[in-house]
Amino acid sequence: MAAVGAGASPDAWAAPWGTRNRNRNRDVTAGDGLRSVAGVSVQFTILGSGSSGNCAYLETPSARILIDAGFSGRQIRQRLASIGRSPETLTAILVTHEHIDHIQGLGVIASKLDVPVYCNRLTREAAEGILECKLKAAIFQTGASFEVGDVTVDTFSVPHDAYDPVGFLLRTPAGDLGFLTDLGHATKLVQERVRSAQLLVLEANHDLKLLQSDTKRPWATKQRILSRHGHLSNDAAATVACEIASDRLRRIYLGHLSRDCNRPELARQTVVTKLTELGATHIEVNNTSQDTPCATVDLSSLGPTSG
Repeated sequence: MAAVGAGASPDAWAAPWGTRNRNRNRDVTAGDGLRSVAGVSVQFTILGSGSSGNCAYLETPSARILIDAGFSGRQIRQRLASIGRSPETLTAILVTHEHIDHIQGLGVIASKLDVPVYCNRLTREAAEGILECKLKAAIFQTGASFEVGDVTVDTFSVPHDAYDPVGFLLRTPAGDLGFLTDLGHATKLVQERVRSAQLLVLEANHDLKLLQSDTKRPWATKQRILSRHGHLSNDAAATVACEIASDRLRRIYLGHLSRDCNRPELARQTVVTKLTELGATHIEVNNTSQDTPCATVDLSSLGPTSG
């Protein structure tokens, strides 16, 4: 298929949090960074997130999109069924990178149901080699934007040990969602690309002390996780959250938590503490689960603000 396209401190805010809400229901242009339209329902569900599988579902009036497909095809079907949906209605699958915890069910879902897979060239080649199947791929150039129905997808490079890993900003009729999973550190470019998000999926993979004391992982694996192309720790996730905090950002979901080297409440408390110190108490922080989907959120209920 043809290609589809080519740090803040507390002193940075002069106005109190939320003082711009007076324009929250107006229809704004793409140049504002938000495209919220009053009364438009956009549903978002994290079907599961962790070191063994990652998958999320976004539904708008004209698009039904999976973001990654890191569970088996059977598991993805069951998790979609738990929210009253099925893979047969999907319009697209977006893939961040080729690691198996992001593509495990891709061959079954995409190939058997003829769902287009949006990824860059290197990710497609690597994924096809791992899955041993051909994908119906809509190739984008990293850094490009493209549309799936009424969703505009912005792509950007992230530092991780994959061939060409990306993050996403999904611009929907009810606001923007950011995806930052699997990255060793957040560059200034990465932070700027998700700054308009109302909802952010942010990696909080490990607690440093728990990782260092873990006896299951060899030192070489620990070095890879801790590297600048590895995974974000809880403390690093808290720093990223503070760097991009604004009166627009309303909810953060902490994803890709390690079963052995993290604890959900430890991850959440680390991020909440830093945001509270910053004064960003309006940002709700939630954990994700490897085993069960998160509650579905209607993006329009988060109260988009104009910028």
